[in-house]
Amino acid sequence: MERSPLAPPTFPAMTLPAGVTLATAASGMKYQGRDDMLLMQFCEGTTLAGIFTKSATASAAVLSSREIVAGGYIRALLVNAGNANAFTGQVGDEAVSTLTSALAAKLHVPETQIATSSTGVIGEPLDTSCLISQFEALTTASTASWEEAANAIRTTDTFAKGASATCEIAGKTVTISGIAKGSGMIAPDMATMLAFIVTDAAITPAALQKACASAGDRSFNAITVDSDTSTSDSVYLAATGQNVAVTSDADLAIFCQTLQSVMQDLAIQIVRDGEGASKLITIDVTGAVSDASAHRIGLAIGNSPLVKTAIAGEDANWGRIVMAVGKAGEPADRDKLDIAIGGHHITERGQRRPDYDEAPVAAHMTSDEIHIAVDIGLGTGTARIWTCDLTHGYITINADYRS
Repeated sequence: MERSPLAPPTFPAMTLPAGVTLATAASGMKYQGRDDMLLMQFCEGTTLAGIFTKSATASAAVLSSREIVAGGYIRALLVNAGNANAFTGQVGDEAVSTLTSALAAKLHVPETQIATSSTGVIGEPLDTSCLISQFEALTTASTASWEEAANAIRTTDTFAKGASATCEIAGKTVTISGIAKGSGMIAPDMATMLAFIVTDAAITPAALQKACASAGDRSFNAITVDSDTSTSDSVYLAATGQNVAVTSDADLAIFCQTLQSVMQDLAIQIVRDGEGASKLITIDVTGAVSDASAHRIGLAIGNSPLVKTAIAGEDANWGRIVMAVGKAGEPADRDKLDIAIGGHHITERGQRRPDYDEAPVAAHMTSDEIHIAVDIGLGTGTARIWTCDLTHGYITINADYRS
């Protein structure tokens, strides 16, 4: 598949935090000539947090992993690409149990500390035998790189996605590194995306969960490609405890800020790889009655096919933004609405500005990155949403997904 024109030039330099190892293998279940399995092993005492899809038809892996996250600790995470193990009924639940039981015996760790994650086609039974046949290779292989791990979890992704950052806590350098996959079926509540993030800090499960959820709201839950929420979306955050303990409010704030930067980096990469995407769109909403209201207005704009196709066609049709604000179901006042594209203000007092010049707006529409700003004029609520345009490429990819 042709690499997204919005892809970063190279995979980033990433540090592997102490206390975690990565291994990849090829099951041959769907893909040929590439790895499609990832095993992450964690040292004893590694704490775990996670956020998952809110879909009522969540996959078997999600249902099981919610319980693992509730337990607060993890020793291993097994990932497969090509089959989502979703809408597979009791057979799917049994498949997860078969995998975790076999892996627990292989690694000599509690089955209650093994999570699974699956991504791919919905409704197809998962062939556990071809996955289990690779356990020997996964558990004896030399450590894989972050890039190899990111490539192993791809489905329709056109590039591997990774991000890493450090922060100073109590005089020690704390590392946060992670990978993600996602390209289509992307909407808030994370969609058909997976993210695996690790830090070497020592953090309690409760504090880690709070940090994960907060950063998730400002990253993976602030992106949309096509408004469709998947059955499989999962974000895992593990803390191996091989470095300084993060306990004070001040230290937690530093950690959370760094975590959010990593998660936002990964989330924006997913939008940059949106199926058929040619433009990254950032939407800033201000002046709403609340942050939640601003978020919903931003999503109404970001999910609008008319807004997205206008941007794909480089048409400065700002009236479609007016439409999207109006349909959001949130408080808005026509006469207070201020819309700007590329920093050029277009509206005031319920109509187009008398001095509006479309030329600079039209020029901005030819850029790879588009910025839309909407001030509702009613309060102090703010939100930022990332999305992409909607092109013929999206139809081509999804029309042929199973073939």
